[in-house]
Amino acid sequence: MNSPLLQLLVLAGIAVFLILRLKSVLGTREGFEKPPMPRGVEDDRPRRDFEVIDGGPDHDIEDHVDAGSSEAAALADMKRVEPSFSLSEFMQGARGAYEMILMGFERGDLADIKPFLSEEVYETFAEVVEAREAQGLTIEAEFIGVRELSVYDATFDADANYGEITMKFIGELTVAVRDSAGEIIEGSTTSIKKQKDIWTFGRNMGSDDPNWLLVATGE
Repeated sequence: MNSPLLQLLVLAGIAVFLILRLKSVLGTREGFEKPPMPRGVEDDRPRRDFEVIDGGPDHDIEDHVDAGSSEAAALADMKRVEPSFSLSEFMQGARGAYEMILMGFERGDLADIKPFLSEEVYETFAEVVEAREAQGLTIEAEFIGVRELSVYDATFDADANYGEITMKFIGELTVAVRDSAGEIIEGSTTSIKKQKDIWTFGRNMGSDDPNWLLVATGE
């Protein structure tokens, strides 16, 4: 084999080795890539600033209540006592609690929801359920969904580290009241009705118990 051909084969082998080596270090690119910007042309699209500035707005609070309001101040105090507290997560939990507690009350099944009720609210619910049973009435209810959910009020007792958040719910459900003979005397099993509830949940912030209790109901 002549010398020029041998040199060519050696160079080709080195080139293949370098290509494989680069792929192992840099990887391969697939899919769409943005073409490079021409020199001298600035990218005038807005850029997101990911820097977190201490003392800046807390969007977890201000997305749900007015900045500077008493509700915002109370929620901020709750976070100072319990930094892991999230209003957005609380609201999602309140949505689920609303359905569970409302359906437990309508159907008279209070045992499962008792751990989520204050003593006063539980006693009120129990009295209503007992009165229905004494009259031979039963409730047939189906939950459709929550159409509106918003923070109605919030307060914080700094001395006791106790916070309360009042939520406004507008739910949709079907409710039929049946007498002892099973006849519908009020409502309907097919007609959907809207129901507005103002519920207050309370909890000692910073405690080991993460559960909020329903401490008051209203409309």
